[in-house]
Amino acid sequence: MLPIGPLMIEHRLIERMIRLMADELHQMDERTRADPAFIDVAVDFIRTYADRCHHGKEEDILFRDLAKKALSPEHRKTMAELVNEHVYARAKVKQLVEAKEQYVQGNAHAMEALRSLLGNLVSFYPAHIAKEDKRFFIPCMGYFTKKEQETMLQAFWDFDRQLIHEKYRGLVERLEAE
Repeated sequence: MLPIGPLMIEHRLIERMIRLMADELHQMDERTRADPAFIDVAVDFIRTYADRCHHGKEEDILFRDLAKKALSPEHRKTMAELVNEHVYARAKVKQLVEAKEQYVQGNAHAMEALRSLLGNLVSFYPAHIAKEDKRFFIPCMGYFTKKEQETMLQAFWDFDRQLIHEKYRGLVERLEAE
């Protein structure tokens, strides 16, 4: 299996969650209220799975290793765009959390912010995933030897194995600090 196999499989699950977020966006319009519990679940999914797990593997392993290669100008530009898009998504999720908190506190303007931010993420992820799947991942595998690809795939598995420990160690440390 190419190292990008797990990344592309992760894309399929992210796409499923984005469809659920799109459904929630439509339901918000129909019922004229938001579901804060759904937003919390969506934020946790995006932060933990899409960002820390998936984007983490891209940034901490794939992009790191690609940065050491003599990339074409197009691939180097696309990689920079992808990193900037990850930063954009993190900012939108942070704003979504803030808007949800304002909504729960009764801020009348927060509903529009929730709609807008959910809409941004629902629009963002399909285009971002398409760029990675169709224009970046497959051609970039040509920069690596078979051995380098095998090493990267193992690094992805190791990354996943440590992720749950990282998440819950951080949770306990935050609670202890309070």
